[in-house]
Amino acid sequence: MHSRQLLRQSLLRHPVLVLLTILMGFSGALFNGIGTVLIVPILLELLGQASSLMDQLPDVLRQFLGFFDQFPENQRLAAMTFAVVFMIVLKNAAAYAGSLTSSSLNRKLAANLRLDGLRILLDVDLSYYTRTKVGDLINHLNVEISRTTVAVRTLARMAIAIITILVFIGILLWTSWQLTLIATVALGLVALINQTAIRQSKVFGKELSHLSRLYSSRIVEILSGIRLVKATANEASEYHTISQLINDREQSEYHAQLLFAGIGPINEVCSIIALISVATVGRTVMGDRLETFSAILLTYLVVLFRMLPSIGQLNAARSQLANTLPSVAIVSEFLSRSDKPFMQSGSRSFLGIKQGIHFNNLSFSYPGSEQPVLRGIDLYLKRGTTLALVGASGAGKSTLADLLPRFYDPDGGRIEIDGVDLKQFDIQTFRRRLGIVSQDTFLFNASVRENLVYGRPEATEAEIEDAMARANASEFILALPDGLETLIGDRGVLLSGGQRQRLAIARALIQDPDILILDEATSALDTISERLVQKAIDELSRDRTTLVIAHRLSTVQNADQIAVLDRGKVIETGVHSALLNQDGPYAQLCAIQFSEQMKNRDELKTADLEISDPKQALTHPSKEMRSRLGSILEILGQLTEKDMQNERSREEMTASAYANTLDLLKVVEDFEKSGQRVLRSAPLS
Repeated sequence: MHSRQLLRQSLLRHPVLVLLTILMGFSGALFNGIGTVLIVPILLELLGQASSLMDQLPDVLRQFLGFFDQFPENQRLAAMTFAVVFMIVLKNAAAYAGSLTSSSLNRKLAANLRLDGLRILLDVDLSYYTRTKVGDLINHLNVEISRTTVAVRTLARMAIAIITILVFIGILLWTSWQLTLIATVALGLVALINQTAIRQSKVFGKELSHLSRLYSSRIVEILSGIRLVKATANEASEYHTISQLINDREQSEYHAQLLFAGIGPINEVCSIIALISVATVGRTVMGDRLETFSAILLTYLVVLFRMLPSIGQLNAARSQLANTLPSVAIVSEFLSRSDKPFMQSGSRSFLGIKQGIHFNNLSFSYPGSEQPVLRGIDLYLKRGTTLALVGASGAGKSTLADLLPRFYDPDGGRIEIDGVDLKQFDIQTFRRRLGIVSQDTFLFNASVRENLVYGRPEATEAEIEDAMARANASEFILALPDGLETLIGDRGVLLSGGQRQRLAIARALIQDPDILILDEATSALDTISERLVQKAIDELSRDRTTLVIAHRLSTVQNADQIAVLDRGKVIETGVHSALLNQDGPYAQLCAIQFSEQMKNRDELKTADLEISDPKQALTHPSKEMRSRLGSILEILGQLTEKDMQNERSREEMTASAYANTLDLLKVVEDFEKSGQRVLRSAPLS
């Protein structure tokens, strides 16, 4: 979409307001012109020259003054004076009405453009956000659209100024076309002088848009990463960066305002020079006929003088339009749909799964990258079962999960549900039957209730309470200051990681999805929180078709199918026990993970447990005992698998359990010593 097309479409969306604005401008110009031509006979009457010069007035003016011949001679001056005042009142009334319609047009245009921008941001494919800064988008929606509406309003002002000038030019041509030629040459020089200012104004406009974009982007980044800013003590550095951007933007605005402020005085001086030039040249050309044509010259100069402010307004509007045109170009590109990726929705309503989901020979690369992320993925997820994806970081697990809700479409192959290509289903009906719980759970800065019912606003109170209970979230939610009505801060900052996860699970339970995607939902949690969340996940996954991305392998050992991914390919599939017996990549991942756990506990075992605070001396070993006991139980649970035959894996897990048991004994000894120290340090009663 080009800038001119955007301006034209914006004006055509509200034709009534546009026509009213132009009509009021034309009416004001007409009343202004009539009032102006009536000033000449009034001046002649006041100077006592009416009788001698009235016959020398232009024909159009004499015909117009014929209306006042019906008044007695002693009342004619009062009638003309009243007419002039009445025309001025009408002109200002038209200007006031035009200002109201123009203001209304401006508000509606701003609202329409912002809604258009918001619609695009909601409809556009996720790949658009991978190459666009959020700060730029916010700047487009606020600053650039505001400046675009200024451009549209300036166009309306230019139209009114042009109409006024055309009315006056018509009167001037009717009065004396010879003098009009002279005035055209003089005022043309004024226009050339203004052209330099207009070009400079456009440069300032581009600079201002660029600085506004940088400022908005930086502010969003700082606020989004405020924890990192504070953690690295970079407050002063960021303050300096932002203050420099603010100063640069202020200087750019100052230069633009300096230019605008100079246009008015320059126009006035040049216009007065042009007026004097017309009078001088007219007097020279008339020569001996000056007395005969003095009334014509006087009329011409009065009309020309009244036209000069409109010329100044037109030049100022041209300069302001040039300053805002870069923003119009930015908004035009922002609102254009031709250069943005949109996910094409199918026409078939999604009513649920009857058989299963087939990831049929999928391949995928991210936009702008030639490196394939997925290659030849072929998996089948049966209805009501769980498929777990495991593998190293960068193996393609999250990417594969993103293809299911159609955040992206595969480059090759297709996803089939009950044999039907996923692209044939309506996106909205499909996603409403889909639940996603990820590691980085997003929560709105709203109440707990609003976050819970976000996917299904019509949920009843009983459904909310049931979901809270099943997600192990009732206790902490009811303990909040205002319960369900408690505001949880930006991204749920007032809640712990485990609480946020359980809230997200409760939200998914309320949504009651047919398909569930769990993207490493417990990987960032401590042991206790993980168990609470895992119980909630087990409740959520029951009887649902579930795709799990696992970081901790202990969370997927009960999955109906496990697929090991490596560099975008499926290299192994099966159930937990069978994969362990195969002694393949999955068994190696398990061994590595358990050896890392044992190493971490060796480090903890040698840590200094001498804590100055007696209360901490008891609390710390208590936490250690719970952690080690949980690890032992986890390993023993896997060792008791009936069909686990791989001797190597059994030996490694047995060694890990033995090491953890020794650690537990060590912690018990430390606990006893800490208790004795506390007793010795306690004051005697």
